[in-house]
Amino acid sequence: MLDALHLLDTPPEPVFDRVTRLASRLLDVPMALFSLVDADRQWFKSRVGLEVDETPREDAFCAHAIGMSAPLVVNDAQQDARFSDNPLVNGPPNIRFYAGVPIRTTAGLAIGTLCALDTKPRTFSEEEVQVLGDLAAILTKEVQYRERMVLARDQLAHSSEVLGASEARFRTIFDIASVGIALVAPDGGWISVNKALCDIVGYSEEELWRLTFQQITHPDDVSADVAQLAAMGRGELDQYQLEKRYIRKDGSAVWINLNVSPKRNDAGVVEYYVSVIKDIQAEKAAQQQVAALNADLERRVQARTAELQDANVQLTAAMKRQHAIEGELRAREAEIRSVVENANDAYISLDEEGTVTAWNRQAEDTFGWPRNEALGRKLEELIIPEAHRDGHRDGMQRFLATRIASAVDQRLELPALRRDGSSLTVEVRIRALEINGRTMFSAFLHDISARKEEQEKREYETRHDQLTGLLNRRALLESIPIAQARARRSGKTLGMLFIDLDGFKAVNDSQGHEAGDILLGVIAERLRAAVRKTDSVYRLAGDEFTVLLEDMADTFDDAHTVAEKLISSISEPVELPGRAVRVRASIGIALDTGGAERSSDELLKEADHFMYQAKKAGRGRVCSARRPY
Repeated sequence: MLDALHLLDTPPEPVFDRVTRLASRLLDVPMALFSLVDADRQWFKSRVGLEVDETPREDAFCAHAIGMSAPLVVNDAQQDARFSDNPLVNGPPNIRFYAGVPIRTTAGLAIGTLCALDTKPRTFSEEEVQVLGDLAAILTKEVQYRERMVLARDQLAHSSEVLGASEARFRTIFDIASVGIALVAPDGGWISVNKALCDIVGYSEEELWRLTFQQITHPDDVSADVAQLAAMGRGELDQYQLEKRYIRKDGSAVWINLNVSPKRNDAGVVEYYVSVIKDIQAEKAAQQQVAALNADLERRVQARTAELQDANVQLTAAMKRQHAIEGELRAREAEIRSVVENANDAYISLDEEGTVTAWNRQAEDTFGWPRNEALGRKLEELIIPEAHRDGHRDGMQRFLATRIASAVDQRLELPALRRDGSSLTVEVRIRALEINGRTMFSAFLHDISARKEEQEKREYETRHDQLTGLLNRRALLESIPIAQARARRSGKTLGMLFIDLDGFKAVNDSQGHEAGDILLGVIAERLRAAVRKTDSVYRLAGDEFTVLLEDMADTFDDAHTVAEKLISSISEPVELPGRAVRVRASIGIALDTGGAERSSDELLKEADHFMYQAKKAGRGRVCSARRPY
């Protein structure tokens, strides 16, 4: 197996050296090794703090470690009968402490270890053993990945068909992604752009082809972007991310989050760059911080591993024609992984049974389910509320039978669940794709809960009075036509009461605006409590209020009864700081009996007119067309 993996007697590789350096630094040991145990020797694929690159197998601590299921920890080798006479203990490098974790193949065969060594006795805490185990898991994943690549050489017979499916999948993701995606030439010219990017910058695809990214980048942001790109071209960066501004076609600036990774040929020369662009103008305008990249060690290593896979895949060569096809296939697959893993939206794919087959990092963050727990489970068990599960299943079956579904190729807003049971609202875009006679569903989901809450808050504020919490004039003018339509359908009468407080100005002038605000709040609560649930109370301005009375008989008597009740409630004493006060109210009534159509303004003016009649008649009164004085 070691020979098949092409690991023995090979040059150092950054992916392994990075892990041994981390082990030495995180565990504070002078020596860290990735050892491979051959038939008669142990050879060090990566080493820190040790000059030799191999030792005899009979002297190897790791030969013991690979036979164990748990980590091997030797606190003091001179006190351990297995190692007390070992030449590596009694002579250079004078090993006293050893901790090693086996590295296994996909079949569970231990081929070597990740080990930490010290020249003095010591102990490891449970946390330090866990850190060593986590780092060993990274090496195990890389080794198993290479093992799978070796096995993949036998599966190239159908590579052309797989390439076609991969191309279709890539184009699906490219087209429906909510973020901008582009392939950019080394000189900055646009090679390929998706619709989302065109929407962000306001240019058509054809217009962008005649421009470079430098020409549409804000002048203050060009140098930083070009410097990062140059460093990537020299091989100093694997990827970079920055926030900058584009200049839209209409001349306005738009903030974006840019993530760039290179596509290199076999010679290491950049052929083009893959750019993922997210519009963050709304976040900037709202002074919200852009989420920082997770500094967790495993995620950083996973991100690096995803990028290295493209280079590793390109090393697998077979026949000349198959080599060319495979190289293109691997490049496309790497681009897909890069786009999906770096997307700011959750990406999920399902098979025909509704089973999850892909779950990216943003899906983990959005819904709280780790990838390894989400894969292989039904989507409805993970994120779909129970009330919507039947609809989800029926919709999938209908589409598979008829190729017709209301959710496919649409932008929808749907409720969803997190792992902890909390709810959120997501914007969903679903695309169905045929691959080898089977249907695959690809979906991008974006958490819009904050946006929905902000939208509802703004809608509430535009229709409600800030002081009293009552509906405002705008809400009244919107409500009158709707209430009139209900009244005509039911054959009932719609009534309007126009209320103006008598004596409010004197209280406001003598007691101050704060007292006046308290008084208005109390009056608002009394009005709300005095009417039916089918009636609505509004504050127009100052000390003016209106009430819409629905579902009334065609008579003024009911309206006068309600108005007298309101006058009585309003006239009750109100406790203000320092004293109690009384105010009264004058009320005008207007009715819409369903005859000739009346506009909102006409109904409001009539009620206002009779309110002034009530004031002229002595205040604290109710006036209407039936009782004008």
